[in-house]
Amino acid sequence: MLDEKVLLYLGSLEYKQDQTAILEMEKFAKQTGVPIMEKMGFDFVRQILKLRKPKMILEIGSAIGYSAIRMALEAPNSMIYTIEKDIERYNIAVNNIKNFKLENQITIINADALNKNQIIEDVNQFDLIFIDAAKGKNKEFFELYEEKLAPNGIIITDNVLFKGIVASPENATKRIKPMINKIREYNEWLKNNPNYDTAIYPIGDGVALSIRKG
Repeated sequence: MLDEKVLLYLGSLEYKQDQTAILEMEKFAKQTGVPIMEKMGFDFVRQILKLRKPKMILEIGSAIGYSAIRMALEAPNSMIYTIEKDIERYNIAVNNIKNFKLENQITIINADALNKNQIIEDVNQFDLIFIDAAKGKNKEFFELYEEKLAPNGIIITDNVLFKGIVASPENATKRIKPMINKIREYNEWLKNNPNYDTAIYPIGDGVALSIRKG
């Protein structure tokens, strides 16, 4: 998406939290192939957290707890609810959250995010919803949880450009082509959704920022 030299330069300027454990999570994710948000993508999210100061955050797709933990560290006055379907990743995330002593700030739920969960139902509304789960299900996640979004709340969706392949679907392999088509449909739906102002940024793996109107 961006020239490699530009990416290297931006990476050298990247804001770094002074947490060795974060680097360990990044190393683990790389070694095991667990998808986590790219560093520059999270740097964008970090700025949104600073500007918006959300009190209630919902994350769809915890993985190993990387994004939830980093959001908690950046927004210490927030409460974060995060949902993870995979039991192995859920257990790793639980341990990571404990290592950071963030159990009182982060509530992690082992469930399929496409099924409404009572814990989430009991929360009145969220100021920010972060979608980072099965990419072909983005629209379903959005529509299922937007009723919980506060007026003028925001929804962030990661991986909406998927390594740039979304812009060149002819380069998609047969295996991922259905997912790429789903992401393209989702992006078009977002941009044309009259209830939101949406911008898509070529940061990290592509980040969509949707602000609820009114």
